[in-house]
Amino acid sequence: MTEFFQKKLRLPAFSNGYHLITELVEEAIPDIREIQTGFLQVFIQHTSAALTINENADPTVRKDFQTFVNELIPENYPRFIHTYEGPDDMPAHIKASFFDSSLQIPISGGKLALGIWQGIYLCEFRRHASPRSLILTAFGTVDK
Repeated sequence: MTEFFQKKLRLPAFSNGYHLITELVEEAIPDIREIQTGFLQVFIQHTSAALTINENADPTVRKDFQTFVNELIPENYPRFIHTYEGPDDMPAHIKASFFDSSLQIPISGGKLALGIWQGIYLCEFRRHASPRSLILTAFGTVDK
C-alpha cells in the first residue's frame, strides 16, 4: 500500500552560511520509519535560501562552499538594481537559484538512503535571515 505523509518544519533563523539540517528533517517527519521503499521531498518556501546535499563530516567543506559562492556572486556587484531589502538581497536570490528549492531523497527500509558522508544543507544566503519553512512530503510503500 502506498502512503503519503506531509509535515511543515519551521527552522530557526540561521546565520549566513551552510548548515546541516538532516537531523531536524528526520525528527520532523518520523513517518519515514513506516516506509519500506519511497522518497522524501524537502521543499523550502523561500527565494533567498536553498537546499543541497553534500559532505556531512568536515565543516570546512561548508566554509569553502560559502567562500567560493560569495566570490562567484558578490554583494558589491555594481549592476544589481533589486536592492530593496539590502545589498545581500539580490545576491541571495541568485545564489538560491544556483542551488535548488527542493530535494528528493530515497527512503529504504524506513530510513533516508543518504550516502555515509552525505547530509542535507540549508544554504542561508541572507545576513539577517528570518526563520525558514520547509514542506516535507514522504511517500512510498508501507507494510499494513
